[in-house]
This record gives sequence, structure tokens and C-alpha cells, in this order.
Amino acid sequence: MSLSDEEVERYARHLILREVGGAGQARLSQARVLVIGAGGLGSPAILYLAAAGVGRIGVVDHDRVSLSNLQRQIAHRTRDVGRLKTESAAERALAINPHVHVETHPTHLSSENAEALVQAYDLVLDGSDNFATRLLVNDVCYRKGRTLVSAAVGQFDGQLAVYKAHLRPEGQRLYPCYRCLVPEAPEGAATCTEAGILGALTGVLGSMQALEALKEILGIGETLAGRLLLYDGLGSTVRTVKLPPDPACQLCGMG
Repeated sequence: MSLSDEEVERYARHLILREVGGAGQARLSQARVLVIGAGGLGSPAILYLAAAGVGRIGVVDHDRVSLSNLQRQIAHRTRDVGRLKTESAAERALAINPHVHVETHPTHLSSENAEALVQAYDLVLDGSDNFATRLLVNDVCYRKGRTLVSAAVGQFDGQLAVYKAHLRPEGQRLYPCYRCLVPEAPEGAATCTEAGILGALTGVLGSMQALEALKEILGIGETLAGRLLLYDGLGSTVRTVKLPPDPACQLCGMG
């Protein structure tokens, strides 16, 4: 891959990193990343993926921008109220970096379309706000052999993990899937609409998602797979706990 003079300047801070350089920037430009949700988590993730030069970014969201979204969903502006979130997020991403391609999927993710969407990309970021979608994304990623970077937030805290249970080095089952942590959707889980959320929290976790995605694409650093990162916004603490595969998992524990 040869970079134009403008791209050399744009990615200069990447190119001088020994862990990235020209070869790494080429991998980013060839990467295909699907982002589920263009909301609080997806907004910063999409923008940072575009800024980094990820060549093909897919955005799945059926919703339209509302005024109450703007407290945390930074891919959208006041003038975007009423627009499809996919359109608004794509416009903002391309305003940051016109060298990337953003594919919009203004649809509700379902069992009917999830496999085709996931299969078209190399890596998936899940920023959805409900357990049913998270479990669906996890199941499809496992079956299609795609690495999943999943985040979730509460009022003042959040969690982040990388799931790649489909990878079994030398036949060993080293990594869990999301169902190893959450086997089934819990009943009565409150959404941010019901419980509230401090807006900047989603920026922290969404940016972390983008960082983990870039690490996976570049093959640098220590993967978060097999660990769960817990962020406490009020306590200003970050810790990770081991997340081993569940031998009884009904998805990745079978066979």
C-alpha cells in the first residue's frame, strides 16, 4: 500500500510508532469493522475507527436521533435530530476522514439479518443497549468465526471484553464467549432511559472499544480476551478480572 502525501501527514503519529508503521497502517486500511449501534458507545468508537484509517466501517442502527441522545452520543449534532443515526454517524466519520468507506445499515439487527451482516466484516464492535441483542451478536460472531469487542455501561460504571472463543490454539479452549458471562438475558434489567447515565462514561468505554479493535487488527499488545475490564467512573478505578471459558456454556462449550 502506498500512501499519498496527505495520508502520510494524516497518519504521521501512527507511522512513527514501531508497533504500527506503514505495514500496520496498511492493515488498518484493509480492515472491515462492523459497529452495532450508533449511540453512546458506538459514536466514539466509529469516530476513532475512522480517524485511525480503518478502511471499511459498517454501522447498524435502526433508530433516529432524538434530543435526549445528544448528552452522550457525540456522533450526532442538534441539527441531526430526526435523522437516521446511521446517516448522521457516517457523515461525521467521513468529515473526520474522507479516505475511509462507511456502510450504513439502517435496520434492526435480528436473527434474520445478523449472519449476513457479521459475515461481511472481519471484526465486530457491539455497543447495543440490551441483552437480547448482545447475546444474538455473540452467537453469530462465534458461529461465523469473528472476534467481538463488547462493552456495556450502567449509570456510572462500565465493562469491556474481547470475545474470540472460536479461536482454539492447538485445539485448546482458552477464550470464553459472552454466554460464558451471561448465559441468558436477565429479566428486569433497566435501560439508560429508565435508570439514567452520565454521558461522558459512554465516551470512555466507546473509546476503549475502538482501542481494543485497533489492537486486534494490528496484532499488538495483550489481548483482552479471557479477561473482563471493569471501569468505575465515580471511583476513578479500572480493574480486570479473569474470565475463563465456562465448561457448561451452551454455545462454545459444546464440542
